[in-house]
Amino acid sequence: MAQLSDESCPLLAPSPSTPLPKAQLFALCLIRLVEPIAFAQVFPYINEMIADLHLPGGPSRIVFYSGLAESVFAISSLFSIYYWARLSDVVGRRPVIFIGMLGMNLATLLFGLQRTLVGLLLVRCLGGFFSGNVAVIYSVLGELTDSTNQAIAFPLFSLAWPVGSIIGPLIGGTFSNPASTFPNSNLFHHDLFRTYPYFLPGCITSAVSLIGVILGYVLLEETLPSKRRGLSSHGSIQEVYQPPRSAPFTLKMLVSVPIIRAISLSGAGLSFTYTAFDVLFVLFCYSPIESGGLALSPTDIGFCLAISGLVACFIQLFVTPVLIARCDHIRAYNRCMSLWPFCFLPLPLLNIVARTGLSAINGDVATDTLRLSDADGHVQAMVWCGIVALLALSRLGSVAFGLSMILVKETAPTPESLGATNGLVQFAMSLTRSICPAFASSLFALLASGKFPSGYLWVVVMAGISYAWSLLGGQIERSRESVIINE
Repeated sequence: MAQLSDESCPLLAPSPSTPLPKAQLFALCLIRLVEPIAFAQVFPYINEMIADLHLPGGPSRIVFYSGLAESVFAISSLFSIYYWARLSDVVGRRPVIFIGMLGMNLATLLFGLQRTLVGLLLVRCLGGFFSGNVAVIYSVLGELTDSTNQAIAFPLFSLAWPVGSIIGPLIGGTFSNPASTFPNSNLFHHDLFRTYPYFLPGCITSAVSLIGVILGYVLLEETLPSKRRGLSSHGSIQEVYQPPRSAPFTLKMLVSVPIIRAISLSGAGLSFTYTAFDVLFVLFCYSPIESGGLALSPTDIGFCLAISGLVACFIQLFVTPVLIARCDHIRAYNRCMSLWPFCFLPLPLLNIVARTGLSAINGDVATDTLRLSDADGHVQAMVWCGIVALLALSRLGSVAFGLSMILVKETAPTPESLGATNGLVQFAMSLTRSICPAFASSLFALLASGKFPSGYLWVVVMAGISYAWSLLGGQIERSRESVIINE
């Protein structure tokens, strides 16, 4: 296990950089890319697919059923994360990763063939169960890198999720119901695509997943210390069995380590705050100006999310490597966590600018019928500059996710327990991520309906919650000395 950076020195001492295993890192990024593609490819057509099932309750229940489909995926993944990670500490990383990928491949392929709600939910649950091996993938990344090259590897790996979240909806939106989408193509005028109009997106996603399995099998080597491969005296790769220096820690033992407990709790807070901001930002942009929002059109909201993605890519490529390479990781993590309250607090200011600008132009005209586009160019520029600055601040706060992965690697009690440690932290993150959307949207619906300024109470609540979560980062630093270091 790598030792934590010396807290008395914020900069790491220069050392020769270990060459990155480029082929293995590429395979790992491709493997990581598969999950968000499989998860997000259903978003464009899930409501239409459920509507075609003609379930009781009419159109008003479609949103409920589609939300239920996503909830079972998240919950199934939540309760399998730790056990996949724990299993990988025993049998190795490769078997668990490929079992998970093949299982998710099968679930994705079967999803478009479902004609009942029960079948749809069961298949979605199956996909979530096999996607729970994400903690194993994080463990492999930690074992492939060291302190000299992780500043390059971790940001590149972190790009896989946003890229996959873009590709998935493109596949689902383009290839769902192909007989109607491509009426001039004889290729899709087959009874299969008429009977199962949502089979093709899952089929394409499964093909992408299968490519990931094949390349991963060829390029990715075993990284579990007790089973990894080594070099012979002639330079050829051979199997080298290394007996475990100690047995993997149990869940009870991991929770008893103060710094691991602190990282898990703080990670839960990070996941909660990040998810809450994403949910509330979209609701804020969509809500009428009179209700404390910005009344942006769906196109404008999509543009905001695109800006967020571009800013995230820029930060991952140019800012995160500097933080990882030059800064004390715990302190950098805490600085990122401290940014989150300031991501919520400026939101009312954007509404006030839009509200004031529209009132100056329209007088007593009801502002709930107006949009930001009705304001003059100066007001619009101020609001959009504020949006960009706010999104950039939130993406800087998100750098804490990459730093959290490094902290897990540095604080795992033993190399044989890295998978279980990752599993515990990812379980905590997934738990808050699964309950946060309902909490955040309910909070907004309850408190945003009031008149100015009481309609901003949700901002105060979320800023207070995010500040409270950020305080947990201090516990990580205070627990630094209790880390168990395996010489």
